Amino acid sequence: MRILGIDYGQKRIGIAISDEMAIVATPVGTVEESGVNAAVAAIAKIVTEREVGKVIVGLPRNMDGSIGPKAQETLAFVEKLKTRVTVPIQTWDERLTTKAAERAMIEADVSRKKRRENIDKMAAQLILQSYLDSQSV
Repeated sequence: MRILGIDYGQKRIGIAISDEMAIVATPVGTVEESGVNAAVAAIAKIVTEREVGKVIVGLPRNMDGSIGPKAQETLAFVEKLKTRVTVPIQTWDERLTTKAAERAMIEADVSRKKRRENIDKMAAQLILQSYLDSQSV
């Protein structure tokens, strides 16, 4: 079963997908649709085309674990997504994944422009890989 990973953002939504064995997460790209409804439609299309069996959405909790405005926004997005896809959707703690993705790209000497283009899908990959790793224990 393939699993889709999502790093939700207002401007761009990072997308990653697992292999069929749900072991390795691979970055796919970003959804840059204007408006939540268009973004949800684009993601629903990916779920269908890639035969996804589950969706993991990164939930940006505060460092103390509480739900802040960004996490509330993400939960509202998840509720909209649930109206368009029939597969299970689960949130996953994504604290510091964007920072980790950026740090990895800096260490790999990726240019600022390339980092900006790739940060969201790399964060989605980290979110999904973290989830996959937790399931294989």
